[in-house]
Amino acid sequence: MKLWGGRFTKEEDKLMEVFNSSLEEDLALVEEDIAGSIAHAEMLVHCKILSQKEGEKILQGLHNIKQDIESGKLTVEGEHEDIHSFVEATLTEMIGEAGKKLHTSRSRNDQVATDLKLYAKKQALETIRALQSLNDSLEKTAAANRQIIMPGYTHLQRAQVVTFGYHLRAYIEMFKRDIKRLEHTMENLNESPLGSGALAGTTHTIDRQITAEKLGFRKPTVNFMDGVSDRDFIIELLSDFSMIMMHLSRLSEELILWSSQEFSFIKIDDAYATGSSIMPQKKNPDAAELIRGKTGKVYGALVAVLTTMKGLPLAYNKDMQEVKLPMFQAVDEVLLSVQMMDKMVTTLQVNGEQMKQAIKAGFLNATEVADYLVQKGVPFRDAHGIVGAIVLYCEEAGKSIEQLTLEELQKFCDSMEEDIFDYVEYTNLLKRGNKQEMLSK
Repeated sequence: MKLWGGRFTKEEDKLMEVFNSSLEEDLALVEEDIAGSIAHAEMLVHCKILSQKEGEKILQGLHNIKQDIESGKLTVEGEHEDIHSFVEATLTEMIGEAGKKLHTSRSRNDQVATDLKLYAKKQALETIRALQSLNDSLEKTAAANRQIIMPGYTHLQRAQVVTFGYHLRAYIEMFKRDIKRLEHTMENLNESPLGSGALAGTTHTIDRQITAEKLGFRKPTVNFMDGVSDRDFIIELLSDFSMIMMHLSRLSEELILWSSQEFSFIKIDDAYATGSSIMPQKKNPDAAELIRGKTGKVYGALVAVLTTMKGLPLAYNKDMQEVKLPMFQAVDEVLLSVQMMDKMVTTLQVNGEQMKQAIKAGFLNATEVADYLVQKGVPFRDAHGIVGAIVLYCEEAGKSIEQLTLEELQKFCDSMEEDIFDYVEYTNLLKRGNKQEMLSK
């Protein structure tokens, strides 16, 4: 029996039933749907729209359905359009006529909007916890390697000396911002659509504040039409997820580069790498590569939902059914990717000696030579040109700057003195001025 079949004289085509159904993907919402129904039933009893006895039967039935699904005794299946139809039909079969009264003063439109908000809030919170765990792991790995120096890059060219720990802490800052964005999204969506009806409320005297409080929302939505048709929170969540995946992908790219033989800065633990079916020497950073690859899928989910919503008039339209699956899939990809990165970061092996050799080969103390000359009274622009000439000389001679003699250096500028060698020593670079922060933790 369809929830809406009263005015129809012809049965729905079987292909249309399949085409129209969202039951399989709605499995993700079963917990939220039952929670919303429990709050709604309790409110109906409070407002004397249901009798105490009817309310007790409905509430007991809903709790039984939840327990049976969790235990595996009840499987969500059958020719139901969606999870809402399944729960109501199962409840009615379980407790009889009282089950048919549960839907009083609500529509599937406000019901699904409520379910989706509850789900989005739960998944945002779960993602925040995962990001906090990742940041804890990044901080531990950073602290353990705070004295290891490495090249910092611009344009993927060796630029200046940093520490490995300081480099990792850049990602901690990114993920902190991601957490703030998720918290903002949770605050924005924290209004209950339940009681909005199909689009214009209900003639029953209900109390939307009760259901809002029971479901953990700050307040009911102000406008019924907006309440049932708003999917901004899904777009916000997917936007947050896209930023998270972008940050994870950037870190993945660095892990991939650093673990290559060309860099050999780190080793990814064997548990998060794979081999080749034909080349026995290979160790591929597949976990990092998959995170990098899955980023595109999450971007795609965001674009899909934006595209679905862009041309819809108020209020609810069936197109909105298509925004659920991209969100469900993105949630899975993001949580799994954050957890995988957490494990990789925790088990990284750092090759500090190789990083130090890369510094020496890259003239990474050149900027400090220019700073030294500025302190000796040389204008910065002149100092920049002098050091550029020194680097060219070093390249031709096959030497690093610190390997030059004072006499060689003075050929370029007679302001050079013996203290230049202490000034450009790599570990000393980070003990000077505002660079001290790189070694402070």
